[in-house]
Amino acid sequence: MATRQVYWNIEGEHWLYLLFIFALVFFAYGVYKRVQLWKLGQPENRWKDVGQGIKDVIVYGLGHKRILKDSYPGIMHFAIFWGFVFLAFATAIITLQADVGLQIFHGWLYLFIKLTANIFGLAAVIGILMAAYRRYIKRPDRLDNKTDDAITLILLFVILLTGFLIEGVRMAALSDPWASWGFIGQWIAVPLKASMNEAQLLSLHRFLWWFHLVLAMTFIGYFSHSKMFHVLLGLGNQFMRHRGPIGIPELIDFEDESIETFGKSQLREFSWKALFNTDVCLRCGRCQDNCPAYLSGKHLSPKRIIQDMKVLMEETGAAVEAAKEKATSVHAAEGQEAAAASETEEWTGRALIGEVIPEEDLWACTTCRSCEQQCPVFVEHVDKTIDMRRNLVLMETRFPAEAQLAFKNMENNGNPWGIGWTTRADFLTNLGVKTFEEDPGAEYLYWPGCSGAFDARNQKVSAALVKLLNAAGVRFAILGNEEKCCGDSARKLGNEYLFFSLATENIEVMNGHGVKKIITQCPHCYNLLKNEYPQFGGNFEVIHHTEFLLDLVKSGKLKLSRVANKSVTYHDSCYLGRYNQIYEQPRELLKAVGLDIKEMAHTGEKSFCCGAGGGRMWLEEHEGLRINEMRTDEAIAVKTDYVGTACPFCLTMIADGIGAREVGEQLKALDIAEILEQNI
Repeated sequence: MATRQVYWNIEGEHWLYLLFIFALVFFAYGVYKRVQLWKLGQPENRWKDVGQGIKDVIVYGLGHKRILKDSYPGIMHFAIFWGFVFLAFATAIITLQADVGLQIFHGWLYLFIKLTANIFGLAAVIGILMAAYRRYIKRPDRLDNKTDDAITLILLFVILLTGFLIEGVRMAALSDPWASWGFIGQWIAVPLKASMNEAQLLSLHRFLWWFHLVLAMTFIGYFSHSKMFHVLLGLGNQFMRHRGPIGIPELIDFEDESIETFGKSQLREFSWKALFNTDVCLRCGRCQDNCPAYLSGKHLSPKRIIQDMKVLMEETGAAVEAAKEKATSVHAAEGQEAAAASETEEWTGRALIGEVIPEEDLWACTTCRSCEQQCPVFVEHVDKTIDMRRNLVLMETRFPAEAQLAFKNMENNGNPWGIGWTTRADFLTNLGVKTFEEDPGAEYLYWPGCSGAFDARNQKVSAALVKLLNAAGVRFAILGNEEKCCGDSARKLGNEYLFFSLATENIEVMNGHGVKKIITQCPHCYNLLKNEYPQFGGNFEVIHHTEFLLDLVKSGKLKLSRVANKSVTYHDSCYLGRYNQIYEQPRELLKAVGLDIKEMAHTGEKSFCCGAGGGRMWLEEHEGLRINEMRTDEAIAVKTDYVGTACPFCLTMIADGIGAREVGEQLKALDIAEILEQNI
């Protein structure tokens, strides 16, 4: 029967248990130290959906769904991860026989383990070599090298190498009829058998066995103190990842007089999950590689923000520990008093905003969430930025000068341009669109947003959409002068109080008119009305105009002609795509009129932001390249007749980019509604 003696040529194997206990204790101590750091944060419940959490661990953790989207590091990580998973499985089976007494390490299971241990062990070796080549020879910008990285790779490689050498030495010293199933050991055995006698082989085998064991125990103990800990923490973060609509900030109760501060300016004000995120981050740099601010030459790096928060967490943890020790020594006789003293000890150290994270980094973020979309372990970057912006605006009144004008305009006239609020309805009423006061039985509220009501370029989009809706026989009306800015820019820039005022007033007006369904062409309005207004009692069915128009086309209510020999590239709006998963509907509409779609370098989930999100529509870029011009360059490169958009901000930014590049004769930026309106 196929099998082998587990502790062949080994004496004193009982020392293994002692080493294992030491390793487990050191591992547990590392876990304990990290948990104490996470507990510096505030409570948060992330255990709401266990079933979906398990599915996400299987899909994103074990299946590497996101990791494999970046092929080279994805394959590398997959090989290392599954290599060690199978080797751990093999070790567990061997342990069950050798140390527990279960007689299972024989027959087909023995051969299966022998073969898979060689296959997956070899895969892990290849993965480690790929990692070393990429990290120390190729050296991409997104990777930073620390001593821990080298220790981890060397430790893993030597563990695997000694494992194969042990197998090869054993095969050279002892005839193995099943040697071909352990093909790597068989290859190694050939030169060893030819160059060493039996005594030398036995001595070498014992040395390698114990050396391998010490390394393995070192690996276990070092695991929770090293970068390798991200393997377990990543699975945990995938289990606890945010589900449902993204980017919904915590509510602030402005009537609660017990609240002493708004937003977050100190580490302790973030939740334990936010601090846990800093340990989950494996410094792979995918967030940085997909951040439009970083790629355009701004100082902001999503990875750096998370890692700098981790450093501050460790500094704070050390300060708290030192305070506890001091309190204990002073109040040694009064245990309760010592505990109280440690709790009230002031947190000292660097300021989170300013010293750890530069203020300009917080304002450079476009909230496009490409960083989060690409992160394989679901680290949440943007919410931390919004929380810190809230503190700067609401507590410190520190924000870019341009934001002051936008805030003032929204407060006084209900729109960021500051155009008189009494003229909001003028353009659409001149097109014959009725208000809800004039047609209270309208099925849909058409919400043009500030851009669709006031901006001359986007008024053309509103006119096109009105024509399409009328052609399809849709009964709709507007709020007219009762509509105010939805508040997206105010909220994303951190002015939660201004947003609260705008949102609650809009909700009161819509509820007063009995609004049930809303159509809008602005993804920022769409996202806010659909996902964030319910926080304040605004529960409406919100439909983006691309969704609605596609339904009209499919139902036959809107009939379109087809154009010939024209091409288009579609720019995915961040707030339509990454925030609300609307990617295909706009493309289906473009196909419906016969346009040939050519994709840009960054498309779909990896689309490149136009630069206007997060309130940056109203801010200037004072550092690096202009994001909208970088995106326009991608559109120019695919050589199409049109750039299709589905967002007023994107349309404005791309049109400005086309003007800056002086290619207006060759390339036109059009909203999808405008393209369809030309082909009714």
